[in-house]
Amino acid sequence: MQRINLIDIELSLSRLIYGVWRLADDPDQSIKQVRAKIDAALAEGITTFDHADIYGNYECEQLFGQALAQDSSLRSKMELISKCDICLNTEKFPDRRVKYYDTSAAYLNSSVELSLQKLHTDYLDCLLIHRPDPLMNAAETGAALDALIDAGKIRSAGVSNFHAPEWRLLQGHMRHRLVINQVEISILCQDAFLNGDLSDIQSDGLAPLAWSPLAGGRLFGDEAAAQRVRPLLARLAAEQNSRMDLVAFAWLLAHPANILPVVGTNNVGRIQGLSEALAIKIDRETWFEIWVAASGNELP
Repeated sequence: MQRINLIDIELSLSRLIYGVWRLADDPDQSIKQVRAKIDAALAEGITTFDHADIYGNYECEQLFGQALAQDSSLRSKMELISKCDICLNTEKFPDRRVKYYDTSAAYLNSSVELSLQKLHTDYLDCLLIHRPDPLMNAAETGAALDALIDAGKIRSAGVSNFHAPEWRLLQGHMRHRLVINQVEISILCQDAFLNGDLSDIQSDGLAPLAWSPLAGGRLFGDEAAAQRVRPLLARLAAEQNSRMDLVAFAWLLAHPANILPVVGTNNVGRIQGLSEALAIKIDRETWFEIWVAASGNELP
């Protein structure tokens, strides 16, 4: 599978990334079932796995880590990304009164230590700040990320859902380069193409990861935009002997920013064949045909 090199460091990611945010939703949470998903992803050439401390109400990292604990050789075959700074108002933290964000050094350090413990690893390949924090002290947060990299606990740092002024503020207080911005991009969520996010990401050399590349499943739901675009996706899938979900991923892959879709499914059968998305051809006119069908508006 094609790989994307991150800026300024010797680290590359698989062009498709397996997102584990629904891992705890699977009724079968056995190590055997988790391992089956990991093996299916690796067989497709998908070596990068996207986590966050909060996924599955703080349970997904641990479920995934049990498979790594059972077979330590798996760790050398993959890149692990995790995210932090969202503090959920959940029964696991009964003293919390509200969901909030925390980018303090103390919180980042404690979150990384817990992620390493749960994932049974000595380091993360990349740590992302999950959401912009209105109370972020950029000097403190930047110094904490630099220190984590220097200590070898994370190989690199990035952000998620940030706009350019927010990540540039943080970058201005760091010695190491931010290497990733993970944002929502899909056929049904075109904002990043229009609001300057993808342009700024390319200008600053960040790798754009796309979360919810199927719009959280809405692409196959009943809303008007999905119903307008789905016949086109079905036609393209039939013409190329493929699947509609793979056509949707191929639409993102066709963009010159080198978007990396974060694909999440608990169905091992859906993981199998994901790499075929890289072979689907989406020419310029077809790309815009999909855009117009989803938006419901002709281009100006």
